[in-house]
Amino acid sequence: MSKENKIRVGLIGVGNWGRYGHIPALKLLPEYEIIAVASRSMETASKLATQFEIPNALGDYRRLVEHPEVDLVVVLPPAPQHVDIVKAAIANGKDVYCEWPLTTNTADAEELLRLADQAGVKHFVGLQRTVGASSLLLTDLLASHYVGHLLSVRMHVSMSGFGPVRSASLDWTLPAINFSNVLSIYGGHFMDMLFHAVGQPVALSAILKTQFPELTAGDGPKVRNENADAVMVMGTIQNGALFQIHIEGGKLNQKGLQIEITGTAGDLEVSNDRSFVTKRHDLVRGAQGEAGIWAEVPIPDQLRIIPASPLDVSVQDLAQLYAAFARDRATGRKSVRDFADAVAMHRIIDVIVDAASSNRTVVLGEPA
Repeated sequence: MSKENKIRVGLIGVGNWGRYGHIPALKLLPEYEIIAVASRSMETASKLATQFEIPNALGDYRRLVEHPEVDLVVVLPPAPQHVDIVKAAIANGKDVYCEWPLTTNTADAEELLRLADQAGVKHFVGLQRTVGASSLLLTDLLASHYVGHLLSVRMHVSMSGFGPVRSASLDWTLPAINFSNVLSIYGGHFMDMLFHAVGQPVALSAILKTQFPELTAGDGPKVRNENADAVMVMGTIQNGALFQIHIEGGKLNQKGLQIEITGTAGDLEVSNDRSFVTKRHDLVRGAQGEAGIWAEVPIPDQLRIIPASPLDVSVQDLAQLYAAFARDRATGRKSVRDFADAVAMHRIIDVIVDAASSNRTVVLGEPA
């Protein structure tokens, strides 16, 4: 791809996931060129620019969104900082990527979607798990009626994080107002992936539980845990099938991801030993017919839309999201997860919180 046709990227707030995920993912793809990085600290921005050979280092995100050579603004700080930065990018007519959660509340997410669409800028959100190759395989299998009529879905997600001890670098996850917890982060990623494949929920009930009431953050004193660290949701999806979701943090011997799908003509299983920072693609296994033989379902080459790479699969999933955006930008189609998908997930999380707090089954409106 010629230099003139590349999507020129400006990165804002490059932390651990930015260095581990975003920069390697973007450097893997010939459609992109990173031309600027911004941080609240000019010293940090300069170090990042030198380390990753980025031409422009800026000490203020406002200078980056105004930069004439930036086509795509990538917003990577914690969720409480997203609204102001995304609004500034939109106001300057830039396409914008924002990490998930899009914002700390649904109203702000809806406003960002409205502003982006009014301005005519392209937008996408970091729900990359949904466009990973193994997730695309699962979606295709269900769309081709591999299991026949869908009857039930069960998903379990666990992680060692969000237990009783947090590193000092994650202190921003402690206040409930920051919307950065097991339900919002892991729930958002994995429910988006699951519901995209099996269909959207139409009614649900839920339990939110704080199993670690006190937390230790870094070397500081114990603090009260303001967030639930275990989530259980059950209900029905569009075709009437049952679903059950269990997400838990602080699991000593984590199992990562397990999905079981039952249908009238067959069954599917999806598993991974880790939920994020994964070394391998999700293993998809299926069996069809009565007393069918379980066998791995390989990922077709056409679902891998990025160059072959030794990067962790979690980073490859992110690269798939960027590759999908570049393809959408060129063709006018829509295959990425955009702000509309983020708003839909914000609304589902609101319903889960409502169902748990009211101890009742909540019926959702028709999906957008």
